[in-house]
Amino acid sequence: MEEARFTKRFEGEARIGKVLKNIASITLKPEDFSSPIALQMAISRIYESMIKMMESGGPKPRYVAEVRIVDDMGNTSVLAVDLGEEIPPFSKEKIKARVTVELYEED
Repeated sequence: MEEARFTKRFEGEARIGKVLKNIASITLKPEDFSSPIALQMAISRIYESMIKMMESGGPKPRYVAEVRIVDDMGNTSVLAVDLGEEIPPFSKEKIKARVTVELYEED
């Protein structure tokens, strides 16, 4: 029996940049801005994460691509692609991106 599959490609753009790997775990969520107390708790969480990062040898730089595509419903989706510690071989900061989505069932 043939397995059911559907594949769709999306064209978009990517922006190449450098991030500090350990800082990637530090995030702010919309609910962190819901009240002054929630914001203070978020700042405390970020501060604790930064202290732990510094104790473990400091931040490690990595290159990432911020990929933006528009889905079939017109929504912009953003995802990150880790390109490693070396400078990527692109000559520009903004490049084209292609995202392939494959839908399938597993038994």
